[in-house]
Amino acid sequence: MSDLRRDKGKATRDRLVSTARDLFAERGYEGTSIEAVLAAAGVKRGSLYHHFPGKEALFDAVLDGLLRDIADSTEAAARAAGPDPAANLRAGCFCWLHLALDAAIQRIVLVDAPSVVGWRRVRDLDEQHALGRLRANLSRIATGGRLPEDQVDIMAHMLLAALGEAALLIARAEDQRAALVSATAAVTTLIDRLVSPAPSVAAITP
Repeated sequence: MSDLRRDKGKATRDRLVSTARDLFAERGYEGTSIEAVLAAAGVKRGSLYHHFPGKEALFDAVLDGLLRDIADSTEAAARAAGPDPAANLRAGCFCWLHLALDAAIQRIVLVDAPSVVGWRRVRDLDEQHALGRLRANLSRIATGGRLPEDQVDIMAHMLLAALGEAALLIARAEDQRAALVSATAAVTTLIDRLVSPAPSVAAITP
């Protein structure tokens, strides 16, 4: 019975988070009431408060899930780019910029999150889900001699911040597709300037 209750509780929580994600994306945080979430999810108020103390906590769970999904997607794109860590970096960055076209990410992550949970919480979640993966990628580049090793940490923070600003510009642009093209070109320039070219085969052959 304990396992059944646990599974039922998880299913209820997942349904609340999924429903809230759709409503927050469509209506924004201020335009979404607890009553609307309950009605759309088919969940009683007591069940919601069993999992979340209030609307802000529910939003935080939605935000946490979105940022985890973004990190997972960018990592998958990076891995698909092959063995070169610089190519992995570009692919992951480009994936994040493309995700900035998604309405849910725009409204929840880029627009509402800083005012609802605060910049510190957004930063903590970024560090939890994205910064470590970005740092690991840059460390691989540094190991190959294409980036000073003592700059890996600060470069990871700077690049994460730059990507966030580029994503926000895309979200706010009148022509978001055009903004994506411009942002991708700018990030390409940034990474090309940041990372030294890979050594040629002749240069590393004894």
